[in-house]
Amino acid sequence: MIVRDENSSGLGGGGKWFRGFGSLIRRKQVDSVHARGHGQLARKLSAVDLVGIGVGATIGAGVYILIGTVAREQAGPALVISLLIAGIAAGLSAFCYAELACRCPSAGSAYHYTYICIGEGVAWLVGWSLILEYTIGASAVARGITPNLALFFGGEENLPLFLARHTLPGLGIVVDPCAAALILIVTVLLCLGIKESSMAQSIVTTVNVGVMLFIILVGGYLGFKSGWVGYELSGGYFPYGVNGMFAGSAIVFFSYIGFDSVSSTAEEVKNPQRDLPIGISTALTICCLLYMLVAAVIVGLVPYYDLNPDTPISSAFSSYGMKWAVYIITTGAVTALFSSLLGSVLPQPRVFMAMARDGLLPPFFSDIHRGTQIPLKSTIVTGVFAATLAFFMDVSQLAGMVSVGTLLAFTTVAVSVLIIRYVPPDEVPIPSSLLSSVDQLLGHSGGHIGVDRDISPVDPASYYEDSHLHDKSEALLEHPLIIKEVTNDEQNEKSRRKLAAWTIAFLCIGILIVTGAASADWSPRILQITVCGMGGVVLLCSVIVLACIKQDDRSHSFGYSGGFDCPCVPFLPSACILINTYLLIDLGVDTWLRVSVWLLIGVLIYLFYGRTHSSLLHAIYVPSAYADEIHRSQAIHIA
Repeated sequence: MIVRDENSSGLGGGGKWFRGFGSLIRRKQVDSVHARGHGQLARKLSAVDLVGIGVGATIGAGVYILIGTVAREQAGPALVISLLIAGIAAGLSAFCYAELACRCPSAGSAYHYTYICIGEGVAWLVGWSLILEYTIGASAVARGITPNLALFFGGEENLPLFLARHTLPGLGIVVDPCAAALILIVTVLLCLGIKESSMAQSIVTTVNVGVMLFIILVGGYLGFKSGWVGYELSGGYFPYGVNGMFAGSAIVFFSYIGFDSVSSTAEEVKNPQRDLPIGISTALTICCLLYMLVAAVIVGLVPYYDLNPDTPISSAFSSYGMKWAVYIITTGAVTALFSSLLGSVLPQPRVFMAMARDGLLPPFFSDIHRGTQIPLKSTIVTGVFAATLAFFMDVSQLAGMVSVGTLLAFTTVAVSVLIIRYVPPDEVPIPSSLLSSVDQLLGHSGGHIGVDRDISPVDPASYYEDSHLHDKSEALLEHPLIIKEVTNDEQNEKSRRKLAAWTIAFLCIGILIVTGAASADWSPRILQITVCGMGGVVLLCSVIVLACIKQDDRSHSFGYSGGFDCPCVPFLPSACILINTYLLIDLGVDTWLRVSVWLLIGVLIYLFYGRTHSSLLHAIYVPSAYADEIHRSQAIHIA
């Protein structure tokens, strides 16, 4: 049993460093929201609502632009296969999200799962990165709506004055009132309630999907009529080879980012164990099919080298004399951007709320409005901040930073699945106030121990910083409720857990070595191959060992049971970690330098506020089997 108290200094300097590190790995329980008596969000969402949120957040305007660039420069007609491979890769993360969303259906998404499975330090970095992603993502999307909207007015110069972009004299800053106004409109929609905002999302998404179906049906008719000239090329289906196809997959992978918005609403779903897996899987499947069909039509209508990189779909239809189709396609682009904007602003206040519930941010952000049952203050603050950023800054150069939060979340979610399956948390944090309750129980029972059995070999003294907590913990350990006999089966289970934990650690190390070496184009080729091979051996051996180790029996009952179980463990989560880690490292030095500034700010906030205000600051960690006995005994004693 472990007690951590950050406020006192009872041990030496080494002990302080150890306990400082201990705050990074403390973990909360699955139902911590209910245990602490926080206000609950309204459970109003159905599976249909989740599909609308997922599709709307995923299908942005990228499909109207990105397919032209990737087809011209990377994949050619093989773009369809590139989209399929990227969809399968995204599906790996979707499987992991589906299991954790069912087991831990509370707000916070990847931050919440990471806090339960890995620890507070990594959870803070994931949550802080997601805040960056949603803020910059919303601002970038809002700024992208203005030029598309201007097409309906005949160009940006014909936009109404209150919507047009202006340059501030003397400062050279281009302000975008249209972008700021759109974010404020979305914020107002979100403040009305989750059901109302999801309905608006579904309406806008329906229009966007309708436009994509128009492209597929009308474009398919034109293709059959003209003979699909884009596929009758001398270069064949793979003009850039298989490597070009995979390079295209890496780029279009980011078109599937957005389904994680579904998991952020887990606390607002009527039946999370049933509806969350349906919502996530259905949304991703719809997006993958629509992407592939649109790409198959466009690269078939026009040879890939003749596609306009800026307006590939509009130019393809214009080449067949259908210039009027540009208005329908532009409508689709605008609605896609608006639904993507809704999907970017929706999760952010819920991440703020989850972090504030855990004490890592001020309690202001955790307040829930009694009428609408949403985090109203967090929604207003995040909306105003994103609107201000979109108004004053051109965040297009920071767009690469958006990917860091998502890929980091995807990676930690996959690691969390491995942890739950092989080494699920077997300790539960309880309030330190229960120590005095156990003292009273000891006094009530006369303080007689009278049990001659082995005590689990845990030395809490090495974790203590406060002498009065140390004395009480000894009494707690000696209480008959806590004393348990350590059998051979329990010792074998401890050995299995230790082997599994180290294997998961080596798996992650092997993946870091492989992806780091594969991305190190600056290093000598022979060195790159050697290091990559060494990492591959570590990775392969780790996967084989995990496949041979028996999964923890308690993993089936961890959290809320009866939901979705990720298949093919450990192979699927391992592949997910490998893909996302490679994409993280491959983002480039400039992106990581910008992100490091944001992460450094987050580390300072955690050190000076979050660590000392955490709800787990004085938590006592007891084995899960004993926690129920302690609570039950306290209830009986109070009664």
